[in-house]
This record gives sequence, C-alpha cells and structure tokens, in this order.
Amino acid sequence: MAVRTAVSHPRHELDDLLGHPVRFSIMALLAAATKAEFGFVRDHVEVSDSVLSKQVSALEQAGYVKVHKGFVGKWPRTWLSLTKNGRRAFARHLAALRDIASIDWVEAAGGQR
Repeated sequence: MAVRTAVSHPRHELDDLLGHPVRFSIMALLAAATKAEFGFVRDHVEVSDSVLSKQVSALEQAGYVKVHKGFVGKWPRTWLSLTKNGRRAFARHLAALRDIASIDWVEAAGGQR
C-alpha cells in the first residue's frame, strides 16, 4: 500500500453531515430500500418521532432524502427515500470509511510501531 500524505487521507472524502450516528443510520436503512415508512425508520433506528423528523429535515435540505406524504385509507403516512445524490453521497462516505479502516498504519509509518 502506498504511503499517504495528509492531503490524500481518505477522511477528506467523509461527508460531515453523515458523521452523525442517527443520520448515518437513516441513510444506511434507506440505502437498502426503495422507500420506507417514517414509523418503520423510527422504530429500526430507535429514535423518537421528533429526533427522526429533525434529522430527516437536515438530510432533505442537503438533497439526500425525499419525503413523500400520502394516505393509507384515512390515515396519513410519510415515506422516506434516498435521492440519487443521497445514494452517491452515502456510497462515497462508506468508501472513505472502508479506505480509512484498510490503511496499513505500520507500513504508512515506514514500518515503525
């Protein structure tokens, strides 16, 4: 593996917005689906309605999540899905995390421990 310099460190590819654990969890769940109902996301990410709403708003403002409102029978429902930009941003963020985790730190330090 090549020695990395400070400018080439993969952390520069991390998306600050996705560094938040709840937002990262929302993105991971939505990346595995076409869309998901708000309550499903809330229950699986294990947050309150208000926390999910706040974090989804931040992701929506960034253009990563699309919020769809509708009805099932008489009952209002909210569905969430990733936008194309959201899928790309999540993929880049994951790739950067993998790159960081796979750095051979001993080799990067010139073989010194």
